[in-house]
Amino acid sequence: MYFDVAMPIALFAITMVALFLNGKVEEKLKAAFEKKELKTRDALLLVVAISIMVSVIVFVPQVAIVAVFLLAYSLLLFTFAYVLSDARKKNAILFFAVFALICILTALASLLSFGLDGLSTYGFVALCCLSVFSILAIVYESRRKSLAARWYLAALPPALFLTLYIFYGETPLWFPYLLNFYGAIFAILIILYIGHLFRFETTLIFVSLLTTVDVLLVLVTGTMVSAATRVSELKLPVLITMPTIPYITTQLGTLHMSLGLGDFFFAGLLALQTLKKFGKLPAVISALTIALSFFIFEMVMLNLRITAFPGTLMIMCGWLPALFYFAVKMRVKDFQEAKV
Repeated sequence: MYFDVAMPIALFAITMVALFLNGKVEEKLKAAFEKKELKTRDALLLVVAISIMVSVIVFVPQVAIVAVFLLAYSLLLFTFAYVLSDARKKNAILFFAVFALICILTALASLLSFGLDGLSTYGFVALCCLSVFSILAIVYESRRKSLAARWYLAALPPALFLTLYIFYGETPLWFPYLLNFYGAIFAILIILYIGHLFRFETTLIFVSLLTTVDVLLVLVTGTMVSAATRVSELKLPVLITMPTIPYITTQLGTLHMSLGLGDFFFAGLLALQTLKKFGKLPAVISALTIALSFFIFEMVMLNLRITAFPGTLMIMCGWLPALFYFAVKMRVKDFQEAKV
C-alpha cells in the first residue's frame, strides 16, 4: 500500500504558520484595507473570476502569463513588507543586515556553482547591488528619526524574488528549492492577505461555490489540470511539489506530488475562519482534520493511480466534520447557558 506524509505535513505546517502570523498582522492589514470585508456578491464575483482565469489561461501567451504572475507576486511582497515596515529602528536595521547577508551568500553560491556565465553573471551583479543597497540602507537608517513606513525596505523582497526568478529560473538553484520556498511564502501571504476580508457566513458561500467549480474543472472539463500544467512549465511558484515520503519509485523515477497555492489558501482560509468563530484549539484541530483528510484521499489516489483530484474537495471533507462538531458544541453550550 502506498501513502505519503510529506504533502499533508506541508499543508498542516503552512496552515499553522498562517494561523500564528494572523494575530500579528491582522490589525495592520485591516487598517490598510480600512476594515473592509467581502460581501456575498464579492465572493460570487471572485469565484467567477477564478473560473474564467483558469479556463482562458491555456490560450494566453506565455510571456503575458509570466508578466502577470510576476507583477502580482511582486505587489504582494511589496504590500506586506510595506505594511510591516514601520517597525522600530533596531528591527529595521536587523532586517537590512540579514537581507544583505542573504544576498551575499546567494551571490557566492551563484559564483561557485555557475561561475560568470550567461544569465548567472547578471544575477551575480544584481545580488551584489542588492547587498550594497541594504548596507547603505543601514547607514541611512542609523541616522533616520522618522518611524513612518519605509518604501525602500518594502522594495527589497520583490527585487530579490525577481532577480532569482529572472536570472536563476532555469538553474537547479531555483527548482525545486527556491520554487517551493517561494510557493510556501506566497501561500502564507495569500491566506493572510485575503483571509481577513472574509466573514464566516461569506466564507461558507465562497468555499461551497469554489469546491463545486473545482470539481467541474478537474473531473469534468479537465481545464484546471491543463492550466496548472501550463503555468508550472514556466516554473512560477503556483504549486508546491514534493517527493513522496516514504519514496515511491516509478519507471520515470521518484514520484512527486503537487498541490496548488489555491488549495493551500483554501485550507488556510477555513482554519482562519474557524479561529475567528470558535477559537484557537478548534482552529488547530480543524487544520489537523484537513491534513488527515488530505492524507486519506492522497493514499487512495496513489493506490488507485488517480492522477488528479479536486484539492478543495479533499480539504472540505476534513473541515466539515470539525465544523459540525464545534458548531453543535457551541449550540449546546449556548442552550445550557440560556436555560440557567
